[in-house]
Amino acid sequence: MAYKKPESALVVLYDQHYRVLLLQRQDDPTFWQSVTGALEDGELPLETAYREVREEIGIDAKAHGFVVNDHGKQNKYVIRSRWLHRYPPGTVHNTEHVFSLQINSDLPIVLTEHLQYEWVSKDEALTRLWSPSNREAVSLFVPSVP
Repeated sequence: MAYKKPESALVVLYDQHYRVLLLQRQDDPTFWQSVTGALEDGELPLETAYREVREEIGIDAKAHGFVVNDHGKQNKYVIRSRWLHRYPPGTVHNTEHVFSLQINSDLPIVLTEHLQYEWVSKDEALTRLWSPSNREAVSLFVPSVP
């Protein structure tokens, strides 16, 4: 197994009604999150953001004319102990690049890595998301309902 790079993209998705998309992890059903994934060799964080949206929910943002917003924000956090085996020995921190993306929730979502998804209010997302950095991204970058 190839090790994951300890650098990732977090993409907070919200729809035309300002609802947030939550994804339930397969390996930990109590863990709800936004789209996220590790950078591949030679890949820029923005490229990772587009790729992960396509891979995790089956929506090609570029083909639909959706633009991923790069917020120029990075988070550094301690990797959960249960996932350390995925990274090179001695790696304990991950650097996360934060993005957001507004999509149309009428588009079909095809999950490949998660058990289920839900569109929820911003307030509900803030109570259900597991990761503090994910909650912060929703708080900062998902607009409130006008």
